Amino acid sequence: MTNSYASPSALEGKACIVTGAAQGIGRGIAQALTERGAAVLLVDHNPDTLAATAAALSADGRRAEPLLSDIRGPAEPDRIAATAVERFGRLDVLVNNAIATRPAGPFTEHTDADYDLVFDTGPRATFRLMRAAFPHLAASGAGSVINLGSSAGTEGQAGWATYAAAKEAIRGFSKVAATEWGAAQVRVNVICPFANSEGAQLWERFDPDGFNAALAKVPLGRIGDTRTDIGALVAFLAGDESTYITGQTIMIDGGWGMHRI
Repeated sequence: MTNSYASPSALEGKACIVTGAAQGIGRGIAQALTERGAAVLLVDHNPDTLAATAAALSADGRRAEPLLSDIRGPAEPDRIAATAVERFGRLDVLVNNAIATRPAGPFTEHTDADYDLVFDTGPRATFRLMRAAFPHLAASGAGSVINLGSSAGTEGQAGWATYAAAKEAIRGFSKVAATEWGAAQVRVNVICPFANSEGAQLWERFDPDGFNAALAKVPLGRIGDTRTDIGALVAFLAGDESTYITGQTIMIDGGWGMHRI
């Protein structure tokens, strides 16, 4: 699918941060942002995939710059925000996509270490980066934060206790930030995607019955594309046509989650 309606200059002059940008949904989001003229700081912990993604997205004069980072480090959020401002001269958009988690399993098998991993890379890193980015987003006059939630939390999917908890924590403080930051014209929204990322491909390969059962719940009958479906909506939320939208959880899943929020 292609989005022929997308303007190549819709986000011209916008500077963005995308975490977990080297592959999957993060890469698709970064693609959509750069295609519309935004400058994007690609943040990831994997040097090889990060370099390859930065090279691919920098084609045709687009601006995508890599920053290697383990976002669990307490000093990393300040460094990430400062790097974006240093390289681009401003910061308009923050997309918190990165998270790490254990494989699915029964609630009683999730350990403290599993809990720490998903909370350190998910809500704790997201919270810190939002806090570090806020002054710069407010200075832009129309800042936008897009955080990623999950149907694991909104639906309460079996097997994903720690991941679901982390994603719902992100949704909780996103609403608080939307309430508090509205006066500064900084918007905060959450998206819950179902997309053909590497993670979804592994799910389909190793649990085809579970994957197909999930796909059967999608009224539109297909899995989303990381760039043209997920990335396109993030680009809309990043831009000037969505300045009256904040505090929302938006399901980008072909209708699967229409009754869950």
